[in-house]
Amino acid sequence: MSGSEPNNPTGEYVSLSVERGGHVAEVTLLGPGKGNAMGPDFWRELPLAFAELDTDPDVRAIVLTGSGRNFSYGLDLAAMLPSWAGYLSGDALARPRREFLDEIRRMQDSITAVARTRKPVIAAVSGWCIGGGVDLVAAADIRLASADARFSVREVRVAIVADMGSLQRLASIIGEGHLRELAFTGKDIDAARAEKIGLVNDVHPDRDATLEAARSMAADIAANPPLVVQGAKDVLSVNTEQRIDAGLRYVATWNAAFLPSHDLNEAVQAFLQRREPEFRGE
Repeated sequence: MSGSEPNNPTGEYVSLSVERGGHVAEVTLLGPGKGNAMGPDFWRELPLAFAELDTDPDVRAIVLTGSGRNFSYGLDLAAMLPSWAGYLSGDALARPRREFLDEIRRMQDSITAVARTRKPVIAAVSGWCIGGGVDLVAAADIRLASADARFSVREVRVAIVADMGSLQRLASIIGEGHLRELAFTGKDIDAARAEKIGLVNDVHPDRDATLEAARSMAADIAANPPLVVQGAKDVLSVNTEQRIDAGLRYVATWNAAFLPSHDLNEAVQAFLQRREPEFRGE
């Protein structure tokens, strides 16, 4: 993405806000779905915002946070499902499956834009960070949490193989054993457990303290020689970038082929009807 030009001439976004000051940019998720859920605007705007920050020479570090009580509830199913109806049909043929593959890769690229920006990204998480929210913070360089933060790689509970980067990026952050536990169970973990397994660097008393700590760390980073900091990030990324890219391509192909299922339909219906799903493995 380095050297690319952002395609957002107005500089205005619906799903997030961007503020700058003292060589630090702050990106705040706004929704508009409940709990900053990730709908069509988010997936379109996130890479534009980070491309803009990547090419801004005045920005040396980025703080990423959520508005309100929660970081993000993850994918906004209600907003995204109507456009996916043709893809998820059990009798979908090659063309809709290929189009769904392209859609998955486009969404993956949105999250990857965060990982590939040359400026260090610090995620400040409070409240719930679910599914796509975990994908997003996994793409950040450093994660801080408030004591009330809760994390969940929850896709398995809605009959989806997580495909936006958690399964690829978290192994080098928390280790294979912890990642497999979270991915297979879909369980929720609190901030204390997240710190214990290395998902977050530090835990702070509340949202304001977490955000202040992230801003302070970003200022410390911004005070260092910017090209050297960016070089350190580039060198560190070489260790995992190719493996992550290969894993993202594989899971995109897997889900384009196998995501349509009885269990996925059951998960969606249970979600809409606010009941527990009954999975059949079909």
